[in-house]
Amino acid sequence: MNELKNESLCALAMSEGRNWMPFTANRLVNGRGDHRVVASAKGPYYTMADGRTVFDSLSGLWCTPLGHGHPRIVEALRQQAETLDFAPGFQMTHAPAVTLAARIARMAPDGLEHVFFANSGSEAVDTALKIAIGFHKLRGDGGRFRLIGRERGYHGVGFGGMSVGGIVSNRKMFATVMMPGVDHLRHPYDHAHVAFSKGQPEWGACLADDLERLVALHDASTIAAVIVEPVQGSTGVLVPPIGYLQKLREICTKHGILLIFDEVITGFGRMGENFASQRFGVTPDMITFAKAVTNGIVPMGGVIVTSEIYKTFMSGPESAIEFAHGYTYSGHPLAAAVAHTVLDIMEEEDTNARVRALEPVLEEEVHSLRGLSSVKDLRNIGFTAAIELSPLPEKSALRSVQLFEYGLQEGVLLRVTGDTISFGPPFISTPDQIREMIQKVRNVLLRCEEDF
Repeated sequence: MNELKNESLCALAMSEGRNWMPFTANRLVNGRGDHRVVASAKGPYYTMADGRTVFDSLSGLWCTPLGHGHPRIVEALRQQAETLDFAPGFQMTHAPAVTLAARIARMAPDGLEHVFFANSGSEAVDTALKIAIGFHKLRGDGGRFRLIGRERGYHGVGFGGMSVGGIVSNRKMFATVMMPGVDHLRHPYDHAHVAFSKGQPEWGACLADDLERLVALHDASTIAAVIVEPVQGSTGVLVPPIGYLQKLREICTKHGILLIFDEVITGFGRMGENFASQRFGVTPDMITFAKAVTNGIVPMGGVIVTSEIYKTFMSGPESAIEFAHGYTYSGHPLAAAVAHTVLDIMEEEDTNARVRALEPVLEEEVHSLRGLSSVKDLRNIGFTAAIELSPLPEKSALRSVQLFEYGLQEGVLLRVTGDTISFGPPFISTPDQIREMIQKVRNVLLRCEEDF
């Protein structure tokens, strides 16, 4: 173990590319040495191997809203490991998973009462898609096989999630092996109408009518489900216009199409409610979750479904396996125990109320950047925000690299994708920390404007 912590050996292993990092320019990062190695974390801050302290502006990857190193979570993990470190989830279960499922169902919108556990957002999405197809087949409506995603949507990197996802860079390498029968709605962002919106844009509910176009094209009798993120997070915080999600719900109901909300990012408080569906007043047929449910400490995900969906599967001979699907680590005891503690802390500290109090702080600070020459748009909802920069043909990728580097130098870890910087700070952040974060971002943008 001591050898693994040796800085020189770590740098050597990086230079040799032994650790093939996901969604990373590996050749670039491997040459950075300690500059890109995280050594420790506490509260809303990371400490890099070179001693630099940086503010965690995206809660890890949207998954650590309670910050890092929370002593109660650490203790819950230790106690559960000593009591029951693993138990098979096939044909048996354990108390932490059973009680967690009931607890999450109570937190969900009325009518969503059953939880199927997975281990990540990607797995949760693929599970939901399979449930949708199976649901219609069991009802004697097996002709409903089509799945509708949305442009710029992100639903993980499983083949199902990648197929319904709408981010071109994630799809193009695997175009020949995408799921058949998938189509995509137009995304709900139009810069000409909604630039610099605070909260939900007033214009844009009409964009939900694009689903009627796809119904007319394919016929509703072939469409099993529509899957959307209530707020499109990974593609740069695209906020649903007022009335947009309600119209999607109405159209799906009219045509017998299941509506799935991917709440892997928005679930468990990011919108100031347990789920974004509650913030927006729209109840889907399924909700996928992951990330914040365990504060990112142990991987966990899942799908919450309606009683109608669950009861449809609970048919046929009692000895039959109703849903031939699952994962070795579904409902893992360590993850379930940690999730209980995370939800305890969220309830006791009323993090939903905290998010609602911090939302206007983040909104005011982010929109203070309006007027910088590189800023094309600013948007926010809940405790999320995004800065969209004017595109630089042939240079956007280089600018992204420079923004990240300048951020580390300023002491803030930035999430830069293309021309967009996204924010989702930990719920434990203070107003002063948010103001300091945006001031550092301002410095970064001004430095980049000089370079480009």
